[in-house]
Amino acid sequence: MIDVAIGVDVGGTKALALLVARDGRVLGEAQAPTPHLESDNVGTPTAEVVTELINDLSARQGLDPASLPVCIGLPGMMRRDGRLVYAPNLLSASGADIGALLGASLASSMVFCENDANCAALCEHEWGAGRGIDDFVMVTLGTGIGGGVFADGNLVRGRSGFAGEIGHMVVVARGAACLCGGHGCWERYASGGGLNRLTREAAIEGRLPTLVAQRGNAAAVRAEDVTAAAAQNLDEAVVLMKEIGWWLALGLANLAAILDCGHFVIGGGLSIASDLVLPSAREYLSDLVEGHRARPAITVTPSMFGPRSGAMGAALVAFERSS
Repeated sequence: MIDVAIGVDVGGTKALALLVARDGRVLGEAQAPTPHLESDNVGTPTAEVVTELINDLSARQGLDPASLPVCIGLPGMMRRDGRLVYAPNLLSASGADIGALLGASLASSMVFCENDANCAALCEHEWGAGRGIDDFVMVTLGTGIGGGVFADGNLVRGRSGFAGEIGHMVVVARGAACLCGGHGCWERYASGGGLNRLTREAAIEGRLPTLVAQRGNAAAVRAEDVTAAAAQNLDEAVVLMKEIGWWLALGLANLAAILDCGHFVIGGGLSIASDLVLPSAREYLSDLVEGHRARPAITVTPSMFGPRSGAMGAALVAFERSS
């Protein structure tokens, strides 16, 4: 039995690779910026960066990457056979068979692919905040919003494997333009990318005067400035983080009405600011969800493993599919 596997979470901003033991212990870590270069061979830049991460991680541990099960978690519509059909936040890899490219570069027959949020949901169900819970939705707040849905103890994949693309649920008719080609998608309001957009707008509109003064001009104010200032209780930043909480709650209310799920696990890169967002999201959810008083309590909890959930879950998939 193979005792370790490598899980890679490729997001819109960075790729994180972890060497993980069967009991969930992380034994090694490597990361790099996600490439968005155009290539004649679609997916090649992504495959090259992930190959480097896997080779580096393996070399540091004295392991042969060809002998290790590997799974890559990718953002977007992942077909059941592992091909990434469409990825708005990783267009340079849309349509690519990343698993085949990685298998060739690593000379390995144990390379698998899965949707990144599905990986995070599997991780939390096995080891984290979803353990022992049969019905929950994993919501990953990164560059966009990903989702993994558990129902009756099983991951819901849908007819084609595309279930869980919750970030592209429309919350504002004809709203902000989205990279998917639509408008008003949830991820344009409640993700890390959404916070970037709302920060720019708030700075330009004069709603972040202290931060604009500190940075010198409105264009220089970043989402990181807002989260740091909110952590220091700067009112203007706290108000903006509460706005993100409202948008998060709106999407959760829609999901609760559709799925009757009673538990949400919030992960992804923005989850590091969960203390600034989740309290207001919980408060707003009670007003936004249909029949709140008639429902059993709905819980909204942070991921146990934060930004690592996707890569850890990918390693779990690698174990399962290679056995």
